[in-house]
Amino acid sequence: MQKRTLGKSHLEVSALGLGCMGMSYSYPPFPGKQEMIRLLRLAVERGITFFDTAEAYGPYVNEELVGEALAPIRSQVVIATKFGFRFGSQGEIVGLDSRPEHVKQVAEASLKRLRVDAIDLFYQHRVDPNVPIEEVAGAVKDLIEAGKVKHFGLSEAGVQTIRRAHAVVPVTALQSEYSLWWRAPEAEMLPTLEELGIGLVPFSPLGKGFLTGKINEQTTFEPSDFRNSVPRFTPEARKANQALVDKLGTIAQQKQATPAQIALAWLLAQKPWIVPIPGTTKLSRLEENIGALAVTLSPDEVREIESAASQITIQGARYSEAMQRMVGL
Repeated sequence: MQKRTLGKSHLEVSALGLGCMGMSYSYPPFPGKQEMIRLLRLAVERGITFFDTAEAYGPYVNEELVGEALAPIRSQVVIATKFGFRFGSQGEIVGLDSRPEHVKQVAEASLKRLRVDAIDLFYQHRVDPNVPIEEVAGAVKDLIEAGKVKHFGLSEAGVQTIRRAHAVVPVTALQSEYSLWWRAPEAEMLPTLEELGIGLVPFSPLGKGFLTGKINEQTTFEPSDFRNSVPRFTPEARKANQALVDKLGTIAQQKQATPAQIALAWLLAQKPWIVPIPGTTKLSRLEENIGALAVTLSPDEVREIESAASQITIQGARYSEAMQRMVGL
């Protein structure tokens, strides 16, 4: 398995990580716990060392799953988790909370659920406009000095927020959506991360499944599937956005690969400090994703993909208005 380093932190991880959210949150139906424990351990056998979870996934159950699965092989893996939400009585997200005392409470709870002595990478899940980022970074700095956290990360943060946080304690990684159908980070984010020496961990690198070519306008999702509320996943938007998947399919045929592998290979070709974290609950998909590391795109092929993608206007917002308001996007 190829390795990559996240920023100047020297945090070395597998070039492809595994997003664990869908094992227990957002994308039903959810397989059995033992099946997912087996999948997580098989991922390690295949060279994956970077696993992504969060207290919000469930909430709590995803951290417990990852903790139980990886406990026997703890020394071989890097586990990232996140803080920053408040939950209601039914476990639903009801708002943001990155007050320093809350950050420290979450860290203690996550340590127990993950069965670890220290959290390898602790992200603020979403920026809390009610708490200065300097206070958030200060709380994580305290946790680092106490040996309870090793690295600090941000998720979906803007350039100025990153700079302010980084001035308090080094930011090891930014987690943000980045893929061929969401390229907003290229304008300001990538140059800033390169300047500061911060790694990028793209979530939804396969467009929440759309870039795999396995979803079309006829696809139906389970009632509680998160994508039912996403404007980009209305049947009309899917029909319009199919053009991008068709282009990926054409290039994939030429490279004897799959559309998903091309989408991941394109991301990996952008910068050596980018580590995508595609999620899956299926071993076949995990192996397909790992196969992307064997797909080498020449600079001309990267330009060809980008040129084709730039000619396609992606339809639909990536989050509903209600969700954007809730998490400050």
